[in-house]
Amino acid sequence: MTSTLALVRDDRRTLRQGPDALAGRQRERLAAMVDFARANSPYYRELYRTLPARVEDPALLPVTCKQTLMARFDDWVTDPEVTVDRVRAFVADPRQVGERFLGRYLVSTTSGTTGHRGLFLLDDRAAAVVRALSLRAARRTLTPSVTARLLARRGRTTHIVATSGHLAAYAVIARSRAAGRLHARGSRVLSAHSPLPDLVAQLNSCRPALLSGYATVIALLAGEQLAGRLHIAPVVVSLLAEGLSEGDRRKIRSAFGTHVVDTYGCNESLALAYGCAFGWLHVHSDWLILEPVEADHQPTPPGQESFTVLLTSLYRWAQPILRYDLGDSILLRPDPCPCGDPLPAIRVRGRAADLLSFPRRDGGTARIVPMAFETLLESIPDIDLFQVVQTAPARVRVRIRSAAGADRGRQWTAVHKAMGALLTAHGADQVSVERADEPPEQSPGGKYRVVIPWS
Repeated sequence: MTSTLALVRDDRRTLRQGPDALAGRQRERLAAMVDFARANSPYYRELYRTLPARVEDPALLPVTCKQTLMARFDDWVTDPEVTVDRVRAFVADPRQVGERFLGRYLVSTTSGTTGHRGLFLLDDRAAAVVRALSLRAARRTLTPSVTARLLARRGRTTHIVATSGHLAAYAVIARSRAAGRLHARGSRVLSAHSPLPDLVAQLNSCRPALLSGYATVIALLAGEQLAGRLHIAPVVVSLLAEGLSEGDRRKIRSAFGTHVVDTYGCNESLALAYGCAFGWLHVHSDWLILEPVEADHQPTPPGQESFTVLLTSLYRWAQPILRYDLGDSILLRPDPCPCGDPLPAIRVRGRAADLLSFPRRDGGTARIVPMAFETLLESIPDIDLFQVVQTAPARVRVRIRSAAGADRGRQWTAVHKAMGALLTAHGADQVSVERADEPPEQSPGGKYRVVIPWS
């Protein structure tokens, strides 16, 4: 098996050679992965039976999705010893989080917020690639002075993630601890589902040098720091999995006055991209392919927001992920990023699954992306967190967590007026906007979704 160190050296050499070398590596690895999938996965053997002998262009591949792959799980996986029943029995036991399934796989699950629970396997070879990509991200986002300050505080780390079940972030941390790569004394894990006062008390006690967690949860903690209830001084704040809005980025920097590292990942590819100083996310394009596409899976031009994005992982051998509809809306930068990084630059705009649809007065349908609500409500002062819940085709409830001391009556008036204007602009002025008594709610995975469509 190729070591993490060898992969790091190879990755450095490829980056130094520039975009052409990255594209060449991508083509080679795609062809090899398609060959591997055909040879070892009955599902892909059937799906690809009419394709050319060698495939270097992902556009030649049919689109796949979580629902289909999970329905064909036993035919999809490349190890005949792996069955969906055996994996489900394994993840049913929370005591086995981070343990090896069949002695050779890390298992993680998705929370199922989009309606389909995923079961994913990572073998040792793929895990080595993930570690190499994580080291690449750290090397390109942490300056020598920041690294020195982390080491001076012995790298004390606090991770705030969902700790129930085999969700990816917690499973990776548990596996790293079991393998001796993450020492319990210098690393603490707090539940993202803990009441906010409890999180504040625990953080005030442990005072981490590196604070890591979901962007929405870290933004809430930034509000507590600004309000004077949280008193920590992390050297680095690392944001996991979710795209980060500019409003949250400013809030976190203002609260902690520190180095913010933004990362983008998912169960299907634990390391997708890392952030730069110019607010862009740089995609590990030598190890994966992200294709921004419209609803009909035709390419979205660079500089425009896509409906969804197709993911091809070039290192998931146990479960090949090839032209997989990830559901995120992204924008691909059309020109080189001013930070100088040769990897493609993107911004994540939310999930296509979170698109809200409303009836229009003219009989048509108004479709509004989550970013529209996010931009709108972030402009209203003293809102720490919000959630737009569609409870009927023509009705939404707005859940709000207000900052301490906010005038909630005036705040709601501003929210109701702004929401009404947005809906009217989309021809859906008959949609009613209700004020919710309950606060925003977390998903089983510990995150806060900006919008929750009606179903």
